[in-house]
Amino acid sequence: MTAGDGFTYAASGVDIDAGERAVELMRTAVQRTSRPEVVGGLGGFAGLFALDTAKYRRPLLASSTDGVGTKIALARRLDRHDTVGIDLVAMVVDDLVACGAEPLFLQDYVACGRVVPERIAAVVTGIAAGCMRAGAALVGGETAEHGDLMAPDDYDLAATAVGVVEADAVLGPERVRDGDAMVAMASSGLHSNGYSLVRRVVAAAGLDLHGTPSGLDRPLGEELLEPTRIYAPDCLALVRDFGVDAVHAFAHITGGGLAGNTARVVPEDLQATLDRGTWALPPVVALLEQHGVPRAESERAFNCGVGMVAAVAPGVADAVVTALAGRGVPAWVAGTVGPRAGAEAARLVGAYR
Repeated sequence: MTAGDGFTYAASGVDIDAGERAVELMRTAVQRTSRPEVVGGLGGFAGLFALDTAKYRRPLLASSTDGVGTKIALARRLDRHDTVGIDLVAMVVDDLVACGAEPLFLQDYVACGRVVPERIAAVVTGIAAGCMRAGAALVGGETAEHGDLMAPDDYDLAATAVGVVEADAVLGPERVRDGDAMVAMASSGLHSNGYSLVRRVVAAAGLDLHGTPSGLDRPLGEELLEPTRIYAPDCLALVRDFGVDAVHAFAHITGGGLAGNTARVVPEDLQATLDRGTWALPPVVALLEQHGVPRAESERAFNCGVGMVAAVAPGVADAVVTALAGRGVPAWVAGTVGPRAGAEAARLVGAYR
């Protein structure tokens, strides 16, 4: 560089023009997520949302922040970026609905080493698709180019979602009762947890992401990138149709596994018992176990086929299962709540089918 050339932001690793191009490519997808309460559009310094306080007696705002984790490394390796955005939305809105909150809006943060407009647009289009499934508006976000911190093709995702719930309709362990039925909702796959372990097993075993291993009906890479099921609208429908006197709590099954997350909605004097014999271990988990993951570790790192659990009054359990099936969510009664026996708030018993 000569003295007359000067320094530029682009030469320093931040391409403003590429960022603006990415915004234009994602604009239509983001606009599709709008709700009547959204004020303004893309381009402002803040997202505006007009909460209709007259609609609620005593509204509580709920918020959740999360990311996708190292599942993104698989997306980069397979050069497929349109599904991890759905994962991102699922991780935050399904945490919100665990307390009974309706997701209202979401903001995303995309950090990358280099802005490739088409790649960023694919990611955000996935986020928008997830928001549409959840009924939440995507009111803004940030794409940050960090060439000095990240490799050119690296990126990471995070999001915060805000929801609302009536103060007297908050779900949780305070509502769970002795005798409640535990209704399990099927996962769509591994969702967005345990991928550091998954990637290590794939590398150590030399598994071909483009091949179809025995037991799977599609290539391994497609199986591992299957986006997380978004349960929020289905859970909210249960609350609406059955009421909080019948639907007591939801447990979103993420890091820590089925028992670890179910324990978070069980009162100190009670225990949830979940019978493995009520469902089959997913083939992808069985494959990982065949290549060295112990069962105990699988049940801590992976959801093992259950992405959400509802604690409901026993008299409505069968109707809840039927209602979920009608909404396209496979579900079944997986166990019950009873007096605490030992230190565990939740335990798995029996063998998988």
